[in-house]
Amino acid sequence: MTAAITAMITAVVGVLGTLFAPMLAQRLTARQRVEEAELADSRRKFEERRAQYTAMNRASRQFHTLLKDALHRIRDRVYTEQERAQLEEARLDHRDRYAEAQMIVPERILRASRDLNRVLADGDTAIKRLDRGVAGDSESVERALENLKAADPHLDTMRKLMREDLGISD
Repeated sequence: MTAAITAMITAVVGVLGTLFAPMLAQRLTARQRVEEAELADSRRKFEERRAQYTAMNRASRQFHTLLKDALHRIRDRVYTEQERAQLEEARLDHRDRYAEAQMIVPERILRASRDLNRVLADGDTAIKRLDRGVAGDSESVERALENLKAADPHLDTMRKLMREDLGISD
């Protein structure tokens, strides 16, 4: 009788195994697809953040460089309409990169960018007043250049935070 019971149990287990194997395989496949989709989404978000950081960093540094260049050219009285247009284009690009970043990047990086933006905007304002000949008594090219140096540590801080967020460590 035990041999008959063993055979019956084996038959039942075999039938159940045959019935449940496709369902188990389907569940495993579904779980694997979900994991792959999550991984792909994570990669997409990482690449999106990396691209945004690259654009923000490039635009901020370009704007900073053109601000310094404008001050030197104003001092030397060789500031042209072409350079004004180039600086305005860089200012708009910088503003656009920051606006795009607001939807993607963490708040701590936006804070660092805002700190930098204050210095760059003050420099831009000083350049416009100096260029138009309406600078205040305490405003000069030398003072504006000195004030613009405050952007350097903010640029470094922003870059450092971006790299940390991307998992890049030195």
